[in-house]
Amino acid sequence: MVTRLSTFFLRTLRDDPAEAELASHKLLVRAGYIRRAAPGIYSWLPLGLKVLNKVENIVREEMNAIGAQEVHFPALLPKEPYEATGRWEEYGDNIFRLQDRRKADYLLAPTHEEMFTLLVKDMYSSYKDLPVYLYQIQTKYRDEARPRAGLLRGREFIMKDSYSFNLDEEGLDEAYAAHRAAYLKIFERLSLEIRPVFAMAGAMGGSKSEEFLHPTEVGEDTFVVSPGGYAANVEAVTTPPLDPIDYTNAPAAHVELTPNSETIETLVDAANENHPKDTPWTSADTLKCVALVVVTPNGDRELAVVGVPGNRQADLKRIEATIGELMGIAGESQVEVATDEDLERHPELVKGYIGPGLSKDEAVLGREARSGVPFFVDPRVVEGSSWITGANLRDHHVFGLVAGRDFGWDGVLEAVVVEDGDPAPDGSGPLKTTRGIEMGHIFQLGRRYAEALDLKVLDPNGKAQVVTMGSYGVGVTRAVAAIAEAHHDDKGLVWPRAVAPADVVVIIAGKGDELTETAEDIAGKLDEAGLDVMLDDRAKVSAGVKFRDAELIGIPTTVVVGRGVADGVVEVKDRATGEAENIALDAVVEHVAQLAAR
Repeated sequence: MVTRLSTFFLRTLRDDPAEAELASHKLLVRAGYIRRAAPGIYSWLPLGLKVLNKVENIVREEMNAIGAQEVHFPALLPKEPYEATGRWEEYGDNIFRLQDRRKADYLLAPTHEEMFTLLVKDMYSSYKDLPVYLYQIQTKYRDEARPRAGLLRGREFIMKDSYSFNLDEEGLDEAYAAHRAAYLKIFERLSLEIRPVFAMAGAMGGSKSEEFLHPTEVGEDTFVVSPGGYAANVEAVTTPPLDPIDYTNAPAAHVELTPNSETIETLVDAANENHPKDTPWTSADTLKCVALVVVTPNGDRELAVVGVPGNRQADLKRIEATIGELMGIAGESQVEVATDEDLERHPELVKGYIGPGLSKDEAVLGREARSGVPFFVDPRVVEGSSWITGANLRDHHVFGLVAGRDFGWDGVLEAVVVEDGDPAPDGSGPLKTTRGIEMGHIFQLGRRYAEALDLKVLDPNGKAQVVTMGSYGVGVTRAVAAIAEAHHDDKGLVWPRAVAPADVVVIIAGKGDELTETAEDIAGKLDEAGLDVMLDDRAKVSAGVKFRDAELIGIPTTVVVGRGVADGVVEVKDRATGEAENIALDAVVEHVAQLAAR
């Protein structure tokens, strides 16, 4: 059936929406694909649904191809399953909670691990039932603190989430490999460049984990690659082991007056001016002790200090990935720089002069530590390394403080911003940083959810065995935005054919019955040939506006029925290349059909 723009629910906009920052956001709104309903929440218009449905179908086809079976869970879920796994509390403010009229607690699902697990528990009881792969394409809800970038970071979004259920790790490996291969096919069909990278499992739990990132400068994720093929999200990058340093002959540490030296820069200047040595002091000689607050899922603010070399910047996201676990905090914690108010509760932490010796189990220079604040270090702070660092006393720093001799720590974590040139952990060369959008994530969950919800089957020996699980997600609405971000120009969207809302738009570029009848005839024959056809038959709209709308909307092929009809030709234009050619009327349907089949 031909889509007639004269009756189609569509209004394009000339100006960018005020809140839009990225090209995809601007163009999807201007071209009439989506409209903002609230921060991070969007309505899908007919054009947008056409693209969204095509993306969903590609995902669905590739999931079906590996033997996965589709189910559909409600978005409104009871509290109890999430309470059993601990995630009711772990999610903190990141989920929408509500109560019904009987005051029973519910949530709008951010993910559905619990429901998948309980479904299999209800249906299966034997190893003979396994393996099974189940998936759904469903709306998810997360209370994003800062929704932005249109569909790329919203509070309501559509995901494909699938789960594998196997008896053992060998089966899990097979399921993981099958999903990984399916994902690569999905993104190839979506015309999205993708780089699989090692990743942290995070609050999802599990062991092996990979993200599928679309490289782009506007991406929120930073990842690294090496010449030898190593690729990882920066949060998953580890520092190659560094050998300890022999400190047998290291001189004793000593405290020196360093007034007005609250920054690394002023400390280095003061050290070189008042305590010079043969080789000038640099920021690499200093240990920067950063006071941070770990915000727990229930809103508590727990203070911690992290020591990093003074020539490197602390990376709060990398710290956030592991510090909660080191501190024994369950769930997703957030890390912030400590405020003056946070530090006021710990007067022993002197802002600008914080140093090691904070743990209740350690002392510095013979003084008993006065704080129970946990102290962590970056792996570059190796045993035997010597530092200038804060003396926990205003206007004073310690010189020659040796790690392992003069101070210890409560744990080691990756704490600094990964920089170009850092060594790859596998020895495959220097790292190069780039940015990307996370399009998918796969995890080997293991048995966390199965154990919490008592999902067991009888093994070949008749013994009850906990099932092992995998989790695999694709951002469906995010894919629409990412494709738009990757495929546009200064005129508008340039959809790949596989997801375009139509194969061809036929434009009536003039007045008169002959042009109208010719355009109607071409559109009808293209429709009969199996193409998805739009006909711009708007009577009171100029040809120039029709051309601009066609370019803005981004249909792959345009057929212009205009003056050339008198000579027996119409113009066929390719949206991606801008190339146009005149095609005879009796050959246009076959020509366009061939273009659509490429």
